[in-house]
Amino acid sequence: MGIKGDKHTADAAISAELLISKIEGIGGITSKKMFGGHGIFHDAKMFGIIDSKGKCFMKVNDETKPQFEAAGGVQHSRMPYYSVPLAIVNDQETIVTWAKKSIELSK
Repeated sequence: MGIKGDKHTADAAISAELLISKIEGIGGITSKKMFGGHGIFHDAKMFGIIDSKGKCFMKVNDETKPQFEAAGGVQHSRMPYYSVPLAIVNDQETIVTWAKKSIELSK
């Protein structure tokens, strides 16, 4: 997410709303303001992050990380989350697929 103590930003709020609107059909999706950004949850388990700059990240593992890297994703510090390019967020079918994979990893 952002830096501890950062104030919640409009970029983070807009990006969180966009992501949630794209994946809400999955069901059980919620968000929570955290460190200037948002945590994105499925059934109370975090699988995504919107940082204070509005950049989207999703949980990865060794199997899914190459897919994120091939799309231009980069790791969020030392956490097992990689950025999701805006082109992927805007592709309804792809973002739902990626979100479902990240949700499975959060269980």
